[in-house]
Amino acid sequence: MTLSTGLFVLLLIAASAFFSISEISLAAARRFRLQRMAEEGNADAARVIALQSRPGDFFTVVQIGVNAVSILGGLVGEATFSARASAWLSAHFPEGNAADNLGFLLTFLLTTALFIQFADLIPKRLAMLAPERCAVTVVRPMLGCAWVLRPLVLLFDGVANAILRLFKLPARRDESMTADEIVAVIDAGAAAGTVARTEHHVIENVFELGERYVTSAMTPREQVTYFLVDDDEAMLRAKIAGAPHSKYPLCRDGIDNAYAYVATKLLLAHSLAGERGGNLLASLKHATSERLLAVPDTLSLAEMLDRFREAREDFAVVVNEYALVVGVISLADVTGHLIGAGALPGDELIVQRDANSWLVDGSTPVDDLRKVLGLDELPHEESYETVAGLMMWVLKKLPRKAESVNLSGYRFEVVDVDHLRVDQVMVTREMTPPAPDSASEG
Repeated sequence: MTLSTGLFVLLLIAASAFFSISEISLAAARRFRLQRMAEEGNADAARVIALQSRPGDFFTVVQIGVNAVSILGGLVGEATFSARASAWLSAHFPEGNAADNLGFLLTFLLTTALFIQFADLIPKRLAMLAPERCAVTVVRPMLGCAWVLRPLVLLFDGVANAILRLFKLPARRDESMTADEIVAVIDAGAAAGTVARTEHHVIENVFELGERYVTSAMTPREQVTYFLVDDDEAMLRAKIAGAPHSKYPLCRDGIDNAYAYVATKLLLAHSLAGERGGNLLASLKHATSERLLAVPDTLSLAEMLDRFREAREDFAVVVNEYALVVGVISLADVTGHLIGAGALPGDELIVQRDANSWLVDGSTPVDDLRKVLGLDELPHEESYETVAGLMMWVLKKLPRKAESVNLSGYRFEVVDVDHLRVDQVMVTREMTPPAPDSASEG
């Protein structure tokens, strides 16, 4: 083997390696990283984005290059190594064509091994490690190859597009990202340590705003403290002391006739500034706003944020289809869900008793329970919103104490009922393979 022939083989391996790097890096380069590089002034990143929008061009160039180099490499390899291998093997296999056949086989294996190792595996692994960096490095030579091979590119790419259209398949990949894909990227960042745990939690909650309804974050009707227009001074003081809040609905004849709200901060300020000092009743009208926002219980938390922004308010009553107030919600309730604000000590909705059991409040949103239990879904989640609703849906009646159901490998047992309301449910992980979902009475 002459020096020039050896250098030519190395050149072919280098050319094949270039096409391997180009194929993997241009396909694997992430668009959002390329866009950031382009915004920072990297012109080659913009060229990569433009080339990715025409996948037929670079794939056709790569395939033409890879196949041409492979064929040429086989021919040169056979001419370079086969005669020498046959001559060396003839001393060991002097009879017949055994030396020639074995020499050809050895040449084939050696040439193939060189191309697989140095023209395919190593270059592709390097391209996978840093696809964006490799892509901006090879994009200009690739554009040059595309220009030189333009007639062949048009021919082969045109045929490929025609076949894809025949089978009604897309010719280009969809570059849009869904919320689930974004969350998956954030999960990967959290696992790698590049995204803080708190940031990861907040971002996940942002995407949940559009999936959770106001009923999952509001204060339910039975827990709402409200003022009546005929409350006296002592009653006002008792309500504020018993359930301190920043705002209270002001109602006529019950909560379903709420028409305004009272801001506690203004009530206190006017009360202290008044002539009689500390008279809440006299200060009530000064702290009252009749711009009470009413919203349907079908709104998502994301839509609720829009309503607050449009109305320039941070407090609303939630009304069902029968015009009955089912609860109240504030901007703090929504942002509390966003940042994952914890409940006050003793008010947690889910309390883990041991490694396999949890005491759950009946008003707990099923989304929160699924996260704690690590479940992907519960049966027919669209039919209920809370753990109490889950028990009602499965049992097909108002649950009673000690009734239980088995779902998704867990046992849900009612441990406390307050009148008709499911107050607490014990959730226990089943230690044996679960039987088909069933309901039972204890």
